[in-house]
Amino acid sequence: MTTAVRTPAVAGRFYPGRAGELLRDVRVYTSAGETQAETGRIAAIGCVAPHAGYVYSGSVAGAVYSRLEIPERCVILCPNHTGKGRRLAVMTDSAWQTPLGEVAADAELGARLLRRFPALEEDSAAHRGEHAIEVQLPFLQAQQAELNIVPIVIGTSDFDALRGLGEALAEVIADREEEDQEEDREEDRKKKVLIIASSDMNHYESDAITRVKDHKAIERVLALDGRGLWEVVLREDISMCGFGPTVVMLTAAKLLGATSATLVKYATSGDVSGDYASVVGYAGIVVE
Repeated sequence: MTTAVRTPAVAGRFYPGRAGELLRDVRVYTSAGETQAETGRIAAIGCVAPHAGYVYSGSVAGAVYSRLEIPERCVILCPNHTGKGRRLAVMTDSAWQTPLGEVAADAELGARLLRRFPALEEDSAAHRGEHAIEVQLPFLQAQQAELNIVPIVIGTSDFDALRGLGEALAEVIADREEEDQEEDREEDRKKKVLIIASSDMNHYESDAITRVKDHKAIERVLALDGRGLWEVVLREDISMCGFGPTVVMLTAAKLLGATSATLVKYATSGDVSGDYASVVGYAGIVVE
């Protein structure tokens, strides 16, 4: 099989297209988070990080990634903004280009997940123009030179499908981590898997309304309550684009032993633009 090369869709728009400028911006955003942090970096199980243009959400993403030890293997879950491709789509044999270089997909872990959860399908169409995984990569590359990813686009709100994917993800991660630890127990930290849910929060309502809605959703994430998040998003009409990926992440994280979640930063686009009449919310959350 020939490795598919996924070229950048939003370089030069959502984030700088030149490597030097991009790396400088990422370091500024993460350094600000490190300055505010009270503790050192942690080997988390999961996180929620935003995916807007860096000028708007970079400080929130930086606050998240400044808290984390980035392992060599990350599963990145994102919503489907383009409407293209399969409803649950992974690229198992691919290389993702950014201005900072290429990131390889973990073909073996992706293949295991496909076997374990047949509703997930191999599909590049859902990924081609989708920005929500791409914008996470420079933050990860800046900290982990040996990065490999399992990129998954989620285009369904069906709770059973989301829960099923989360359960399958937990199973394959647990199996892989156990095998890795048996091979080299001294390298356990490097062998961990981080599950990233790429999501912005409520969209295009006033700052006041958005903050109220977002904190209802955030409350459920902090409680590690995937079903509760799904319910409150639908009941309260919260336009959190990545609630599906977050439900999957929370489901898997709990099965992998997660016991707590921390909101490290919240902001809205109004904090940057000064326009509080119509904003997008951004939450950075770490799950341990």
